[in-house]
Amino acid sequence: MNVFAGFHDISFWQLIPVAAVALFASVVGGVSGYGTGALMPLVLVPLVGAEPVVPIIAISAMFTNSSRVFAFLKYVDWRRAAIVLVMAVPTCVLGAWGYTRLSSAGAALVIGTMLILSVPLRRLLKYHGVKIGDLGLALGSFVYGVVVGGTAGSGVILLSLLMSAGVEGAGVIATDAAISIVVGIVKISVFGIAGVITAQVIAFALLTGLVALPGAFLAKTFVERMPVHVHRAILDAVVLLGGIFLVLGSVTLTG
Repeated sequence: MNVFAGFHDISFWQLIPVAAVALFASVVGGVSGYGTGALMPLVLVPLVGAEPVVPIIAISAMFTNSSRVFAFLKYVDWRRAAIVLVMAVPTCVLGAWGYTRLSSAGAALVIGTMLILSVPLRRLLKYHGVKIGDLGLALGSFVYGVVVGGTAGSGVILLSLLMSAGVEGAGVIATDAAISIVVGIVKISVFGIAGVITAQVIAFALLTGLVALPGAFLAKTFVERMPVHVHRAILDAVVLLGGIFLVLGSVTLTG
């Protein structure tokens, strides 16, 4: 497989915004705990369509999450990570398999809808101050597995679950990244078996993953200094608008 063939018909100038958003999303994700999967579809879908987006993000996330775990290793809550993975991995397989059965319009609709719902979901959970124990974390992880298997931008669900279970500060970022590495391996395996890992998917995944590597270490220097509520507000606006455009685009593809 010629990986460079994945950039066929795509110019150098079109790749610059992809790389820039990948680095920015990595820094944002390293500070707030989410953002990479929510922002990347906004620049990837116009270039490659909706169908390859989730596999691309699944592979590139291996780079960003690995660097994030390395940067925040001492903060990982391994016990809660194990609870999440035991419940989420089986349903993640189901969600990833379901995604491979979607058309381009269906993929755009699923991704766009998830992005739109992620904003009010995060705010609703935060507003009500939902707190859960190990059983609640396990049940929530069961549902999370299905969603994360077939969408991009669903990291807000895991983030909210961990915070509601009592994980705090850098521990949320570190534990989220550790869980996401295992979930990513599962998703990539399913996508590989289904035959959706193409040269284009690998090319864009390597580009975004490698460019984003320094993001976690840059984020570490900002964690205690940056006003998180400011970039979260900006991110929410971008994610909402992007989700709306994707949903509208899916309607156009269907029609």
